[in-house]
Amino acid sequence: MRRPWIALAGLLAFTVYTVITMLAADQSLMAFGLELMSRPDTTQVVIDLYLMALMACVWMYRDARARGKSLVSVLPYLLITVVFVSIGPLLYIVVNGFREPSGIR
Repeated sequence: MRRPWIALAGLLAFTVYTVITMLAADQSLMAFGLELMSRPDTTQVVIDLYLMALMACVWMYRDARARGKSLVSVLPYLLITVVFVSIGPLLYIVVNGFREPSGIR
């Protein structure tokens, strides 16, 4: 497998953007989420996002099991995905991609 450089670049860029946005926000993350869920159009986007997050969680779990790892090893990524949807799977790809010896998979 090639090293996950694109995933690393996406992870770093999106994480930095998320931190900057959260520091500049006038409301808490919970208040922001509740505001998004207050309108049908933004609720649809949130539901769509979390359906994709659920699929990513299933993929991470199955991938970890295929690698002979337990649920505990993937749990931090699942918890990060619940809060910061894209960051969890990107982090999983980066960590496992750089951990794996070159040429496997």
